[in-house]
Amino acid sequence: MRLDHVSYVTSHDQLADTVQRLGARLGTTFVDGGVHPRFGTRNFTTPLQNGRYLEVVCPLDHPATDASPFGKAVSRRAAEGGGWLTWVLSTDDLSDIEKKLGRPAVEGHRKKPDGHDLSWKQIGILELLENRQLPFFIKWLTLDHPSTDGKAVSKISKIEIAGDKKSLTDWVGDDLQKVIGSDIEIVWVDPSKNDGEEGIVAVYVQTPSGEIRLD
Repeated sequence: MRLDHVSYVTSHDQLADTVQRLGARLGTTFVDGGVHPRFGTRNFTTPLQNGRYLEVVCPLDHPATDASPFGKAVSRRAAEGGGWLTWVLSTDDLSDIEKKLGRPAVEGHRKKPDGHDLSWKQIGILELLENRQLPFFIKWLTLDHPSTDGKAVSKISKIEIAGDKKSLTDWVGDDLQKVIGSDIEIVWVDPSKNDGEEGIVAVYVQTPSGEIRLD
């Protein structure tokens, strides 16, 4: 299990501006990831070093947005003004997590503008809706991972998380620092100092121009 990507939400109307703003700060280019038809969302992604990537995702005016847990999570965050939604862990085997949660993972896919279709399975969104500090889990079914869409020039150096370390460790079921990566510092923030909200507060990225803080 390892950190796969971090997910940032914006509204559909602000998608282009958000992608341009974050791309300018990161010194990189986002690529159009396409639509998630089963979730009623769409995204743009940019590769990061060490096989990770950053996703900017928005809700669509689509029946699946309100019908799917992921669509609901994205739509809710967008209605709050946008910002960090979650961090996502990838694994080659979801069976233990499926047993723990008592349900199967959900299949997802998106077709990129160049025609490539990416597919995966994911689980843990229902818990994310209740507790935003919790990551969800993904198993890629296709080989063309979004971290290979372009040249990665930046890397995640630090993540600020408002929440409880023990709850996260229990949820992940493994050493949290090992899962996120020894190259990434975890900074714990008391939710009371984050307007009472749990979840990612900020992600620090080391760019060619220096370290930046994305909140």
